[in-house]
Amino acid sequence: MTAKEEFISIYTQNIKREGADLLLDYLTNKCDFFTAPSSTRFHGSYEGGLVQHSVNVYHCLKDYLERQRVKDIYGMNYSEETIAIVSLLHDLCKINFYTVDYRNAKNAEGVWEKVPYYTINDTMPYGHGEKSVYIISGYFYGKSRLTREEAFAIRYHMGFSGNEDKNSIGKALEMYPLAFALSVADMEASYFLEGSNK
Repeated sequence: MTAKEEFISIYTQNIKREGADLLLDYLTNKCDFFTAPSSTRFHGSYEGGLVQHSVNVYHCLKDYLERQRVKDIYGMNYSEETIAIVSLLHDLCKINFYTVDYRNAKNAEGVWEKVPYYTINDTMPYGHGEKSVYIISGYFYGKSRLTREEAFAIRYHMGFSGNEDKNSIGKALEMYPLAFALSVADMEASYFLEGSNK
């Protein structure tokens, strides 16, 4: 099963909110979500890296939330829909964000040639996590809108590696445990499953 097929399967099995079908249509037919990289040169810097990263974060989050300590002591119990939403959709901010450019580099024979690389072309400079929340909110609204904890989890999924005030990040992670769990899953996927040495 490809990452795209797995994403669509997880999405359609778990996300049932009004507007979910429209968002999936947007992701499938109206943007580059399934072909975009996840970064310019680090984790997932290849075609389809974004969808692979999203699926990886889903599995990492599921595994984290299955820990007995997380359930019993921390009281972190979330619906399958919430888990799918925050993990699969946390990086929608990277839609139509990367473009291919070319630079000169020497090949194995020492000859200069033009090689492609990803660069950033931010056509909607609305931040990172907040942009993902904004995009999702265009589809899930009214009674189907994101819960406050889902919105905060997506907004602060970068944890302390984000650019925000560190006190705000700490407070958000303390108030909304799902934000902490998602940031852990995001880092696990980024550094251990998809790192530059993978």
